[in-house]
Amino acid sequence: MTIAIVIAAAIIAAAIAVGVTLVFQRRAASTRAKFIIAEAEREAEDIKKSKALEGREQALSITAEAEKQASQRLSKVQSAEARQKQREAQLNQQQSENQRARNEIEGLRQNIDSQQRALEAQRHELNELTRQAQQQLEKISGLTAEEAKEKLVQSLKDEAKTAAASYINDIMDDAKLTANKEAKRIVVQSIQRVATETAIENSVTVFHIDSDEIKGRIIGREGRNIRALEAATGIEIIVDDTPEAIVLSGFDPVRREIARLALHQLVADGRIHPARIEEVVAKVRKQVEQEIIETGQRTAIDLGIHGLHPELIRLVGKMKYRSSYGQNLLQHSRETANLCAVMASELGLNPKKARRAGLLHDIGKVPDEEPELPHALLGMKLAEKYKEKPDICNAIGAHHDEVEQTSLLAPIVQVCDAISGARPGARREIVEAYIKRLNDLEQLALSYPGVLKTYAIQAGRELRVIVGADKIDDAETERLSSEIARRIQDEMTYPGQVKITVIRETRSVAFAK
Repeated sequence: MTIAIVIAAAIIAAAIAVGVTLVFQRRAASTRAKFIIAEAEREAEDIKKSKALEGREQALSITAEAEKQASQRLSKVQSAEARQKQREAQLNQQQSENQRARNEIEGLRQNIDSQQRALEAQRHELNELTRQAQQQLEKISGLTAEEAKEKLVQSLKDEAKTAAASYINDIMDDAKLTANKEAKRIVVQSIQRVATETAIENSVTVFHIDSDEIKGRIIGREGRNIRALEAATGIEIIVDDTPEAIVLSGFDPVRREIARLALHQLVADGRIHPARIEEVVAKVRKQVEQEIIETGQRTAIDLGIHGLHPELIRLVGKMKYRSSYGQNLLQHSRETANLCAVMASELGLNPKKARRAGLLHDIGKVPDEEPELPHALLGMKLAEKYKEKPDICNAIGAHHDEVEQTSLLAPIVQVCDAISGARPGARREIVEAYIKRLNDLEQLALSYPGVLKTYAIQAGRELRVIVGADKIDDAETERLSSEIARRIQDEMTYPGQVKITVIRETRSVAFAK
């Protein structure tokens, strides 16, 4: 009985414990459920808020995009309206300008018609006066116009025959005195013409440009830029239909190089007007003079020649821009110098002296002035002036037999000069005579007082003479052009005709400080 009670008590206790446990578990589960529900509600609230924010942002972005597109469309419409208004204004302006032009043309046409009628009336009046004067002269002289013309022509023929006979006698007397010298000159010229090939010397330089639009800027308004460039450089600027190219024409390579470099700088800079052109040409001329000096120095260093006077170095550099019978003078002098050194070494002489004499033998062809002396004698005087040794001076002066040879260097230089110049294709006489004729043209005009600069252009068919405005007036410029033309006819031989243009201009320059 007792055991049964104990067991029953134990079972009751166990049941009570299980019930208590279940109660606690139910309460814990309820608490967790409430926590999970609260957490879910918070998450749902957060999601709701984030979605609401995203919706508002999307709405704002859509609104901004719509406003942007509307603004762009509005600006396009406004710009189109502005362009349309500008086009209408331009059309109105063009119409008004065309109307003014038509009015001006009509006025000019009427003015020309009236002038033509006035000229026709004056022509009739002049013809009548001429006829009356001729009748008066025939009445006074007792001769008709044809009889007077015949008498005048006969008188001029007799006078011309007398002058021609006297001139022929003078020529014959002079020819008898100089027959030997002329015979030698003819023989030498004949020998020089036996070369089977000739070297062609260019007298033009082609300046390439990026587009043909630059041609208009180079020409300038009413051609003022191209005239200023031609006047400053002495080179003819040829602007034609050749695509992307401008031709610089002139017999002097130094002037052509100055014009080419100046044109390059002007096109690159973009500022092209007469004052700028003169400034750039002056600057480029200084650069070319510096390059001449550098060329002379490099040539002396390459040949191992030391102690040359700076002026002789400049003359050597100047040879680069001079040709002799179509052969570049600097290359000819270098070749002669090397030949002289080789020949002197073979003969047991000093090769350095021989090379020095060979390099300097033609410096008389590039003087700053043009005296009436053979180039060999002029070169000898220049060498003496700048303290070269006597044997070198003699070699320079004697390489064309103008002076007696007093050292062994002289025949070496003479022979090597002939070797360098006599090879086939080395020289051509025509170019040398052509350049001499152009130089003579410039020197003839430069001999007149008041003349500042002279330029022979268009292959010698035109001579431009620039005179000082304070020294010669307008009337004297006409007299000067006629006088130069007369002297050219009397003293020079040339093909075709030569146009003499005398340019006189006044300039006023002031500086704002």
